[in-house]
Amino acid sequence: MSALGSSLLPIIATLAAQGAPAAGQALPPPPPPPEPPAPDGAAPDAAPAAIPAPDGEALIPPPPPVDWKDVLKDDLVTQIIEGRRRPGYTPDLPDQMRQDNVGALRPPPPQAFPGIEDQLPVPDRWRLIESLGVVKERWFDPYHQNTLKGDRPIDRSKVPWLPIRGDDWFFVASAVSDTVFEPRTFPIPVGVQTTERPGSLDVFGKNRSFVLSQTLIAGAALIKGSTAFKPPDVEYRVTLAYNFNYVDVPERRVLDVRPSQPSHRYDNFLGVQELFVDKHLGNDSDRYDFHSIRIGIQPFQSDFRGFLFNDSQLGIRLFGNRDNNRFQYNVAAFWRLEKDTNSGLNDITQSPRDDFIFTANLYRQDFPFVGLTSQVSVTYNRNREKNDIQIDHNGFPVRPALLGDLRGREYDVTYLGYSADGRIGRINLTASFYAALGEDRNSFFTSKPAKIRAGFGAAELSYDHDWMRFRLSGLYATGDSDPYNNVEGGFDAIFENPIFGGADTSYWIRQTIPFAGGGRVISLSGRNGILNSLRSSKEEGQSNFNNPGTVFVGAGADFDLSPETRVSVNANHLWFDNTAGLQVLRSEGSIPKDIGWDLSVAGIWRPKATQNIVGRLSAAVLLPGDGFKDLFENRERDRAYVSVLANLIVSF
Repeated sequence: MSALGSSLLPIIATLAAQGAPAAGQALPPPPPPPEPPAPDGAAPDAAPAAIPAPDGEALIPPPPPVDWKDVLKDDLVTQIIEGRRRPGYTPDLPDQMRQDNVGALRPPPPQAFPGIEDQLPVPDRWRLIESLGVVKERWFDPYHQNTLKGDRPIDRSKVPWLPIRGDDWFFVASAVSDTVFEPRTFPIPVGVQTTERPGSLDVFGKNRSFVLSQTLIAGAALIKGSTAFKPPDVEYRVTLAYNFNYVDVPERRVLDVRPSQPSHRYDNFLGVQELFVDKHLGNDSDRYDFHSIRIGIQPFQSDFRGFLFNDSQLGIRLFGNRDNNRFQYNVAAFWRLEKDTNSGLNDITQSPRDDFIFTANLYRQDFPFVGLTSQVSVTYNRNREKNDIQIDHNGFPVRPALLGDLRGREYDVTYLGYSADGRIGRINLTASFYAALGEDRNSFFTSKPAKIRAGFGAAELSYDHDWMRFRLSGLYATGDSDPYNNVEGGFDAIFENPIFGGADTSYWIRQTIPFAGGGRVISLSGRNGILNSLRSSKEEGQSNFNNPGTVFVGAGADFDLSPETRVSVNANHLWFDNTAGLQVLRSEGSIPKDIGWDLSVAGIWRPKATQNIVGRLSAAVLLPGDGFKDLFENRERDRAYVSVLANLIVSF
């Protein structure tokens, strides 16, 4: 029975008891008006006659008269239809409640409350927590409220010397220790003038070496504004990195151009990795769509995986977003700094290079599919280092590279790119595509100008199943097919740091493979790079579009065994796209394209399931293919090259 039906039961029962008709029958007409009273001494009218009973039974007395005013007085009748009531009828109010609370304070009058222009002086939400005893701050504890980590504003009374105004300034300090121990083997050329072992006359000698590197990074930022929900009004940031390293190799003239120097080296350097000011220019909506400008040494990544340009350089950058953050944009110009040779850190003691980068990109979320972010970009690299001769800190020439006619080079190249990152349904997708168009003022094969026409594409698909992720990846960078024509078709990046195919767990990406000469003179591929670029150095050399190109196909998987432990495996195969340029440089009739298999496994351990302590141990092996063996055949006839990486990162 419905709720309405249940509420009608007591009403129907009341009406039936008072002679009202049963449900479904019409109500009887109201009783006639009462008769005038009879004269004195006269008898009143007779009572209603009794109703005869059937079959001679006793008479049934008539029902008493119904007083409809009494019936309609009942609130239940007025509430049969919810929200309806009888006109002119107002139910009685309950008696007023009285409270006897001896000693209670009277409520303040309305005029005691502040108006819109007034405020009550109460502690802010940061100091309120401390006053309640919920959190006790400790300067070395980054997990709880800490002024040094920007969790609460700066107390100006404690730093009166700091020229700031207002109570919304925050200080953020950071410290990182990055330790690397890396035994490895790779083809090491024998020095021309001398060797570490008399009688070693082969082109390539012993291949065993190791690196111990320690980097200490310290950063500080002064930020104005409540950045939890809006961009900072102003940010000043500085980050310094100090690196000291020790390297041991089996041959001389690998670490230093001078034959008299030993085959081991200790070096250290202090670099400036960030030094910028960020100014918030304004908001374009009540949801903090904004535009800001940043000036100084700052990090920048041109695409999602760092294929084209991923570095920290001196520049100016205008950036912001639109349409509730569905659009993000960057417009930037960078003036490249020189790098320290052995640490790769920025060297501000040298004049910046005559190498400029102008870039603009636009991101669109949920396009063309929900969950996928698309990016279009235009990047222009203007190099004017034709008359610049650069010798690195170890004494090796890096500009111009020791290839071809040995003349200085300058070039203009524009990269048109499209990248995507996100997911399509259950499939995760990351992809980047670039076309390199421009002109090289001096091709080192012909000593004449040449057009640059090169292409690049890379994609990674992955699928998550419970605690496992399975990955497929592929990369193709065009190679130069004819070194003597007026077109350079080998794709090269500006400064690559790819997070792809196992990243620095991969042997090919992690290690520098020398092509000719002693050590760093010319490298087939650079450290933390995937492209076969034939550059003197990724950090100090120039882009080279006369290269053999790269073809890469790989598969891998990540297994999250626990919130603290992950195991990753990768199997990659590499080829040259075109070996015509290699044949000319090596004076060989043919060189196979097969580079070989790159197999790796890595374990990552994060105690406490945070990023404050991260330990990683990985091992990789390169099984040379016919092309690699042709280039690096040696007396040892090495069948495999290995790389072991032990890395510990501690952050505050």
